[in-house]
Amino acid sequence: MFEAPYPPYDPTDPAGFSYTTVVHRWPVIITGVIDRIHRLSHDLCLEMNATQDGPEKEALRLRIDEAKGIIEQISKLKYEMGRNYIMQPIPSDGEPAEIYNSELQRLAENAKNTWFTAPWLFAECYLYRLLRSFFIQTTQWSTFDPFASQKAETFQQSGKAIYQIATTMQELEEEHVKLASDPDKLGVLFKEMIQMCLWGNATDLSLLTHLSSSDIENLQTVGKDAQAARQEFILRDDQEKVWAHVKSLSAGRIDFVLDNAGFELFTDLVFADFLVTYTPHVSTVVFHPKVIPWFVSDVTPADFAETVNSLLDPAFLPPLEDVNPEHLQKMVKRWARYIDGGIFALSIPATTPLGGGSDGAAELAEFWTSPSPYWDMRLHAPKLWNTLKTSSNLVIFKGDLNYRKLTGDLKWPAWTLFSTALGPLAGSFPLLSLRTNKADVVVGVEREVAERLDGSGSKWRVDGRYALVSFLGADTDLE
Repeated sequence: MFEAPYPPYDPTDPAGFSYTTVVHRWPVIITGVIDRIHRLSHDLCLEMNATQDGPEKEALRLRIDEAKGIIEQISKLKYEMGRNYIMQPIPSDGEPAEIYNSELQRLAENAKNTWFTAPWLFAECYLYRLLRSFFIQTTQWSTFDPFASQKAETFQQSGKAIYQIATTMQELEEEHVKLASDPDKLGVLFKEMIQMCLWGNATDLSLLTHLSSSDIENLQTVGKDAQAARQEFILRDDQEKVWAHVKSLSAGRIDFVLDNAGFELFTDLVFADFLVTYTPHVSTVVFHPKVIPWFVSDVTPADFAETVNSLLDPAFLPPLEDVNPEHLQKMVKRWARYIDGGIFALSIPATTPLGGGSDGAAELAEFWTSPSPYWDMRLHAPKLWNTLKTSSNLVIFKGDLNYRKLTGDLKWPAWTLFSTALGPLAGSFPLLSLRTNKADVVVGVEREVAERLDGSGSKWRVDGRYALVSFLGADTDLE
């Protein structure tokens, strides 16, 4: 077992970002879930009142009664969180909980098992696993994703950026033959795709809960001028290293450990499309989703399918002037063919229900919704670790949460080597982390840069303005 050399971030400091998260952000998220269930319950009451007596009406009545129970449990959670109550064990609900409860017991021995004393990363994972338990213990709500409608609505507000990227990909299609014989140009385009993928996760619903449509469009500006302006905000930039690695591949496999659904998943698919369609280096892309609703906006198997199906529907996005919708249709139809042919694949069956089901098919995904840092992958998920080590040529970890788990969310000095912060995971397989800074933990940054930013008074670690492109190869490239 790897012994962490620094303590984890926690909300014990009222000036810290994790304290702000517990006091302000989590209650907003919890209240949103309560409101959503209230509205659905109201609609169900109207439907029940218009339904004749019989089995259908009784099913509606049961669904309404169970909704009341869920609301009561979530309201109790919100109350206890705000008053720093002890975090209770996850009930035995048929889904993995032992690792959470074992950690709770360990934290209790150190008097760190309350909402304002537990490590931030553990408590946040625990929150979403506990929310899941409220739904799975019912008969009518066990497959319900309380964030699904929110994810879909936000995605629909991304039409301008989606059409813009689709047009760019159409331009690449017209240059396809030239690109095949121009590796230098491919390298430039690869970096464009990296930046698009990097800044695509600026839309994170768990952090940005009150954005207007224009705010979302601004965050998702992916034009070349905007990307050039953002270059100075990439504090660790391993784009050259990762491109050199990708160039060494022939018909390789790349894995994406996904972050947010919606626009960010769209950019992940665009990046995967570029790698498969326009380079000779990649022939297969495997996407790793979450098996329970996770951190509001993370991708589930249903979200993955819904993204492609929604984009194939011409009515999904509002029409825009000076936009050719055929560019988007052509691109997404290509993705659908790739999915049908296994060129694009999920790490678990596409039909996997929330929770993973009882047949063990979700084994390769369960680790992503555990509270464990990724340096414990070999210990807690040996099959997943071995699959990535033996089958993947590059594992791309998307977003802030994956970065926190890669580094254990510890109080590392910002100039700590990336390889050091990865612990035993370092060297297991080539990996790339694409992350905009939305939490305190940062590694791999030059000391002078980190100290200057820390001294500037800016919230550079958490405000999403700065980013890290961190690559580490397998076995020997320990930097």
